[in-house]
Amino acid sequence: MKLRRRNFKKDAESENFWPAFTDMISTIALILFFLMLLGYIQNIIISKNWSATKEQLSQSRADISEKKRQLRLLEDELEDTMAEIEEGEIALKLSEEQIEEQRQIIAESNKELGNLRSKLQGIAVLRLDVLKKVKSSVEKELGKTNDQGEELVLISDNGNIVINEGLVFDFGSSKLKPEGKELLQQLAQAFERVLDDSGIKVNIDAINIQGHTDDVGSPESNRKLSADRSRAVVDYLMSSNKDLENKYGRYFVASAYSEFRPISSGTSDSARAKNRRIEISIILKDSNVQNVIDDYLQETIDVFNLNSNRDNH
Repeated sequence: MKLRRRNFKKDAESENFWPAFTDMISTIALILFFLMLLGYIQNIIISKNWSATKEQLSQSRADISEKKRQLRLLEDELEDTMAEIEEGEIALKLSEEQIEEQRQIIAESNKELGNLRSKLQGIAVLRLDVLKKVKSSVEKELGKTNDQGEELVLISDNGNIVINEGLVFDFGSSKLKPEGKELLQQLAQAFERVLDDSGIKVNIDAINIQGHTDDVGSPESNRKLSADRSRAVVDYLMSSNKDLENKYGRYFVASAYSEFRPISSGTSDSARAKNRRIEISIILKDSNVQNVIDDYLQETIDVFNLNSNRDNH
């Protein structure tokens, strides 16, 4: 009985072992299946993540390439801009040099214009100086005014010596009055002394004795009266001083302006009296004035040629 029980026990234990082993194998297989399934799922997830990462990486590389291309374009634009700036700086420097050259040219031109102005003013002063000397010489001998307080001679705004007609002629007459003859004698002496100065004489072309009337009467009669008066003055200047006629008679000329160059526009007696006058004008030689201008132009041309040659070199 004991033997059977022992064998039965062994058989029972053997029967219980196999199901337990099978369950264990099944469990292990199930675990392995889950592990494999988990690995598969993980591989799928990793594969998707890798694809996404790979796609992102590819996109990033494309973005980097595009940024590099844009950077190269910006570098090229920067180089072009720098080149333009450099060209602009060179052009600006050249412009500044040209401006400075123009300033120098303008300064030289202004200097030359100043010299020309001074020379022309010198000629104008010479003309006025001749008249002042004549006026002073007359006033030294006869005084500045007559008994009525009228100036014997005066210098007008246009730079001519003006002799009041009433001092030399009666109204409407071309016959010289005694006091007029005395005045003209002094004028003749004064002109001889002035023309004896070679420095003055060389610049004088003519001494014009002008006759002027008022607007009373016809232009024809006034023209004849003004011509007769100016001729009478020249004739008496020459006859009262033969030395003046012999030495400098070629300088004197008579002209008539009638009523057409009034110095007063009024119609009163005093206004018309101002218009009845003898004017003495000193005419300078055009050649002397022209020489001054020619000298200036030649100097200007020389400066221009000098600057042109400097620019070419």
